[in-house]
Amino acid sequence: MSQPRRKTALVTNATGFAGPPAVDALLEAGFTVFAHDIAFSDPAQWDGFRQERAHLHPVSAAEPEVIIARVLQHGEPFSVLVSNDHWPAPSQDPATAPVAGLQQNYEKLVEFPFRMVQAALPALKQQGGGNIVMITSNRTRLPLSGGAFPDAARAAVNAMVRSLAIDLAPHGIVINAVAPNYLYSEAYYPAALFRETERGRAYVSAAVPVGRLAEPHEIGEVIAFLATMKTRFMTGAILDFSGGWPFAPARPTHDDPFQG
Repeated sequence: MSQPRRKTALVTNATGFAGPPAVDALLEAGFTVFAHDIAFSDPAQWDGFRQERAHLHPVSAAEPEVIIARVLQHGEPFSVLVSNDHWPAPSQDPATAPVAGLQQNYEKLVEFPFRMVQAALPALKQQGGGNIVMITSNRTRLPLSGGAFPDAARAAVNAMVRSLAIDLAPHGIVINAVAPNYLYSEAYYPAALFRETERGRAYVSAAVPVGRLAEPHEIGEVIAFLATMKTRFMTGAILDFSGGWPFAPARPTHDDPFQG
């Protein structure tokens, strides 16, 4: 008896943010995974990421349409898109913030994932459905001073998920978002500050009811759930992944390590 064909999943920007746990969770769930990252144009970068992972393929293209075309060339059923989008979010004084930074946030956090979804739609519609998981942010629940650019972009993409859900539902395509904050990553919550200093640990403990940063594998569990669920009724959801944050009191009483 022939073995069933493995379904294919794509994880974008795979080396950062929720990328590694998404890749691992989907491999564990039985998918052939295409890991996208422009860094993989360097064979050494790909070799370091691949390690012992089987059923993993690199994509290093920069344009969403080319990325999707590369996945479809594999010939296996393409059923899951994990759009793992992130961009540096330094605090910016609105009086001096370069407007180009707003455009960069829009391009990376709104335009890129929309183009990715748009490019995937013909294949997903043709096969009668699929699961799209957007990795966004719930930072807009409690905006920070100087965060106008990333806050605006993150609010936009969360709104986009809700709107796309309406249009994709008749085709059996569900789209949901995981919106993290206080997820450990070197980009946003580097260990040298938030795990290895008393100041950083105290800040997290005061801000997050769970009292710690989320471990990457924990968001991987949520991504795998959204990627593998069979129900078509759960769509357009923005799932907060922030350990109960925000809560009253809204601001930690400890020194804010983001402020230097």
